[in-house]
Amino acid sequence: MVEMEKTAKFSVLNRTEQIEKLQTKKFDLAIIGGGVTGAGIALDAASRGLSVCLVEKNDFASGTSNKSTKLIHGGLRYLKQFEIGLVRESGSERAIVHKLAPHLVIPEKMLLPLVEGGTYGKMMTSIGLKVYDFLADVKGDDRRRMLDKTETLEKESLLNKDVVLGGGLYAEYRTDDARLTVEILKKAVSYGATIINYCEMESFNYNDDSKIKSLNCKDGNTGNTFKIKARNYVSAAGPWVDKLRTKDHSMNNKYLHLTKGVHIVFPYEKLPVKQPLYFDVPDGRMIFAIPRGRATYVGTTDTNYSGNLERVVAIKDDAKYILNAINSTFPDVHLELDDIESNWAGLRPLIHEEDKDPSELSRKDELFFSESGLISIAGGKLTGYRRMADRVIEAVLKTMKNKHKKNLKKSSTEKISLVTPSLKNSHEVNLYQKELEKKLLELGVSDNYHAWYFCTTYGKQSDTIINKSKDFENNDALERLIRAELWYGIHHEMTNNVTDFFVRRTGRLYFDIPSVKKYTKIITEDCANYLDWNTERIASEKEALETLIQDATTYYDKEFD
Repeated sequence: MVEMEKTAKFSVLNRTEQIEKLQTKKFDLAIIGGGVTGAGIALDAASRGLSVCLVEKNDFASGTSNKSTKLIHGGLRYLKQFEIGLVRESGSERAIVHKLAPHLVIPEKMLLPLVEGGTYGKMMTSIGLKVYDFLADVKGDDRRRMLDKTETLEKESLLNKDVVLGGGLYAEYRTDDARLTVEILKKAVSYGATIINYCEMESFNYNDDSKIKSLNCKDGNTGNTFKIKARNYVSAAGPWVDKLRTKDHSMNNKYLHLTKGVHIVFPYEKLPVKQPLYFDVPDGRMIFAIPRGRATYVGTTDTNYSGNLERVVAIKDDAKYILNAINSTFPDVHLELDDIESNWAGLRPLIHEEDKDPSELSRKDELFFSESGLISIAGGKLTGYRRMADRVIEAVLKTMKNKHKKNLKKSSTEKISLVTPSLKNSHEVNLYQKELEKKLLELGVSDNYHAWYFCTTYGKQSDTIINKSKDFENNDALERLIRAELWYGIHHEMTNNVTDFFVRRTGRLYFDIPSVKKYTKIITEDCANYLDWNTERIASEKEALETLIQDATTYYDKEFD
């Protein structure tokens, strides 16, 4: 109960109290950036006993950490690039993160069709997947299985029968990257971390020795500015890492190489694949097609990016590239631009390497050390967030005086369940989803989709939401539930506005955009009541959401500058 009471403080309604603490306390560690990397660092540090704060200039997971392929995966393609260490680490990490949040990191069998002239031949696929299983320590039924042509087409009848030779079936894990980030942050708060979104770190202040002594920050809600003091400073700003290094005057010959990845989403009936696939596309790359609830999403592209960091969008060439890949692989679906329901476009903050194409760049993470004391981390993958955090904290500890670290614990994040109350394994998840079906049926919701949605979004926290929904007076059970979700997001997940809710707390903008359009009015009204918005704020919220809906449903001629 104590942990849940602490977690309840992760509320936008406590914002004044949180900012007061940021202004008055000197922390052991200040973290800039609220994506999954920053979240992981905050949890690792706080659970060891360090006093920690984290500031994020937009919403949590609003950059790269909401724009991935949403897989906690072992990185089969990195085996092809001989990045053995990355595959080994990813494989072990995905099994750990699955145990920490089994409702959110869900095992899936991935089908790799073998086709004439494809990236992988039968022999190389068989050997490669076996090595992959060994490096990733895959056991039991999750181990790879090779399929002949008939078995492959039984698994996925939409594949082109004329070119399929067989297939390989191997283990991957599906997740919701933004939800994972939020749960890690909530857990860090339960260990005492002070964490706030919409708070931009504008500049550094230095002492006489040119060491950082404080951060100048600006509250995005009020426009007020204040200073944060800490003994150590870490930048986990993703695509903005070099912006901060420039402010710190610590840029060197190591710098970011940004690449863009686009995913497009279809109603499931438009692309009814039976299970996740990893398949060849005409230019020699491979991409994913993944069924998810009421939708199927496909991606990703991998192109160099030098446009606007604040507004990354899909362009027509991105959509055409993926549509061409789909129609080549699944010849009977005949999908067109108008069939796409939504999209997302994100950036990978990779480390630049000379003369390498975007797809060839390493996904390894790297630390940059400034003489000012700023430690920056860039590169890396969603799957490796926990190990990246460990490396950062170990680097921080090396700079700390013994008196500040004598009572600290060793890292224990491999054992800290991310959600309270927790589900222990996939079996418990399945049983709980069946419980949710019964509870929702009592409310008048008869489809199984919403039980799946609540289970894989909130886990057992769904009980709180369902109970709260009974407080709202309305004959529409789904409206009562979504209003209860908003209540939960504001009181327990630092939901600051309408777009936080529809994009990163629920994923509805990408996977259920009809519900966004249907419930925008009531959600905006509830937000205004909870957060005491004036008419000007309501108008700006409406405009912000309309822009995001436009970007998720439009394919522009070029990037924004």
